[in-house]
Amino acid sequence: MTPERVERLRQVLDRRQPDLTVVTDFVHKQRNLSAIVRVCDAVGIMGIHAVLGEEDYQAFRGTAMGSHHWVEVFDYTSLDRALAPLCAANFQLVGAHPGKDSRDYREVDYTRPTAILLGAERQGLSDESRSRVDVPVSIPMVGMVGSLNVSVACGILLVEAQRQRQLAGLYDHRRMDNATYQRLFFEWGHPQVRDFCRARDLRYPMLNGEGEIDDPSSWYASVRAGTAARWGERADG
Repeated sequence: MTPERVERLRQVLDRRQPDLTVVTDFVHKQRNLSAIVRVCDAVGIMGIHAVLGEEDYQAFRGTAMGSHHWVEVFDYTSLDRALAPLCAANFQLVGAHPGKDSRDYREVDYTRPTAILLGAERQGLSDESRSRVDVPVSIPMVGMVGSLNVSVACGILLVEAQRQRQLAGLYDHRRMDNATYQRLFFEWGHPQVRDFCRARDLRYPMLNGEGEIDDPSSWYASVRAGTAARWGERADG
């Protein structure tokens, strides 16, 4: 990698927000999901949680591969499985759903660990989602149209979250753990080797200070000899 590429990857990783995410509740249209992933990348979200049927997810991956390089998408077939780890980590659940009890989306403190729940294009949040939400929010509108496209609504909410977090200094320093940082730096910088290792259940090779594989000849020789470290093995052999 060029020094400029290494610096670019590190700048983006240093601004990722591990405690901000999006949960989509059966948002089926691939173009909307893809747009949501792109918005998430733009504001520094590391991963989103998509509740989808199996066929919907496979179709989605076929249209969003470019965005998938930078934002991990975790797929689920039930809302409870998507929310369980977030609730265990004390994320507040902010649901985009207009109604009498909804608050203006700008009144929410997005500097807290936050998951934004987005519903399907026409139905909005499901009854189950609404029962799990901590804070329902709405986007004030003054036109004849009563709702926004789900990806547009996502962008509006996340730009507000980004604004608040920038003011709080949450983009000013690295916030993810070192193991995740090093893994993502490798995967983003060496996607072909990443895919090679995944297909063979191999641990990623070490990188040097320039972001390149340290002693690549020796590593490839260990792969051919069948002695390269595998996932699940102790790092010290």
